Amino acid sequence: MARSNAGRGAGQLRIIGGEWRGRRLRFTPAEGLRPTADRTRETLFNWLAPKIANSRCLDLFAGSGALGLEALSRGAAHCDFVESDQRTLATIATHLTTLQAADRARCHNTVAETFLANMTTPYDVVFIDPPFASNLAGSICRQLAVTHALAEGALVYVETSASEPAPTVPDAWQLQREKKSREAAYRLFEQTPR
Repeated sequence: MARSNAGRGAGQLRIIGGEWRGRRLRFTPAEGLRPTADRTRETLFNWLAPKIANSRCLDLFAGSGALGLEALSRGAAHCDFVESDQRTLATIATHLTTLQAADRARCHNTVAETFLANMTTPYDVVFIDPPFASNLAGSICRQLAVTHALAEGALVYVETSASEPAPTVPDAWQLQREKKSREAAYRLFEQTPR
């Protein structure tokens, strides 16, 4: 999701690849809410290309839904969207209906910590993109690891503000890729066998 001040393109996201490539979707601008940048998403989904088709995805801190919607566009079998703001989540649900993908997703109006505490289904790809400067990434990564909700070889994407220190992640997660832009630092980890 990424959080920063509203800027150019505020209130709109563009699907950049897959079935819905080029589709523009509107969302209600809110303080600090913006989709993960197009260039960052392009890089991320190039990294995920071998794994995304038919995967089960989890979009924590979904915000605009950009990451989960992009995953579905590129062939993910299912995505769970977790967002604490009811109005923001309702917009994601509307987009899923518009894209005729409601049967491939579920929307959960709760905080990430509560969702993780109650989840039972393993995921192949997890997106962790908490509000910038929230210092939530590390604790969410640790909580995700102890839930045993990662499938074997699962990939976990973690995005933080470029000014934040790298989050501490579980020992079983191996860093696969890492990149930094002016605003964000983003990393892709793989769950190694226990």
